Amino acid sequence: MRAFLAFMKKEWMELVRTGKLWILLVVFVLFGIMNPAIAKLIPWMMEMFEESFAQMGMSISEVQVDALTSWGQFYKNVPMALVVFLLMFSGTMTSECQKGTLIPILTKGMERWKVVLAKTSMAIGMWTICYWMCYAITYGYNWYFWDNGIAHHPLFAAFCLYLAGTWLITLMLAASGFLKSNSAVLIAAGAVFLICYFAGMVPKFGTYLPTQLLGAGNLLSGAGKIEEYLWAIAVTGVLGILNLAVSVIEFDRKEI
Repeated sequence: MRAFLAFMKKEWMELVRTGKLWILLVVFVLFGIMNPAIAKLIPWMMEMFEESFAQMGMSISEVQVDALTSWGQFYKNVPMALVVFLLMFSGTMTSECQKGTLIPILTKGMERWKVVLAKTSMAIGMWTICYWMCYAITYGYNWYFWDNGIAHHPLFAAFCLYLAGTWLITLMLAASGFLKSNSAVLIAAGAVFLICYFAGMVPKFGTYLPTQLLGAGNLLSGAGKIEEYLWAIAVTGVLGILNLAVSVIEFDRKEI
């Protein structure tokens, strides 16, 4: 246990020393502020371009902005923030294997599964902090400017998107067990995501795939039902555990 905690401390110090911690915090704070900010600016932007649209023979009706407008921005922007997060953590295992920095730690008796567990815990822990911080900022501004009460199941919808991000993180770590470069890990994880995304267009499969969770924002307006996401949540949880198991098995076989 002491070795595991020491490795976790080393991972944390590396996040701080490389500046990744501060970059991620700034990115997610900015996205949290940007969601309600964009919603507030929409009427002003439409008014500013009203004359240009009129010259083209187009008329603009009065734009109604509320908390749902801001939450719509949240579900559009968070996937972009997740891409930044995955780029930051894509080399969490491969870069250390390339540099050989894990060799001294492993030769001192640190089990390989503990290395995988520590890196997974750090990645998911940072994702948890960043994601829910972004959610809390957006929620706070929405409460101040509008009324969050018009949004249906906001926490459940947010959890669905959070779980989808967690699945992608474990998928990336599983790919790290097979591959040797950051770019290869990102390409492999992206390929699996695209396969799930396009397979999800088939109604019979879509209900069970992790990509179904990306559309949980529809719950807020009442356009969707919680029952439509329960199977996807269960499957995503199982796949996340399988990804972790694969990363442990493959990393144990990997030559360092």
